[in-house]
Amino acid sequence: MDDQELRNLLEKLHSEIENTQTVDEKEQRLLSDLGADIRELLDRSKNVQVQAHPSTVKRMEDSLDYLEVTHPNLTTMLSELLATLSNTGI
Repeated sequence: MDDQELRNLLEKLHSEIENTQTVDEKEQRLLSDLGADIRELLDRSKNVQVQAHPSTVKRMEDSLDYLEVTHPNLTTMLSELLATLSNTGI
């Protein structure tokens, strides 16, 4: 996946997060943090290759289990992003 495709995936995921209805306070905080992480990745990657800090990747991984039942589409997109980041060595 090239940088533009990865940016497109990040943008789609960010949009999905922004439009997701939350069920509880923890989920709302989790989605807010994910949205901020993804926005930061997008902002930093405008002129350089997308690079995620290990702590960002860890937060994304931790979010998967919590969101899996209530937001399967979001979880699928997040899984795809994590796989892509892993395959590019991030």
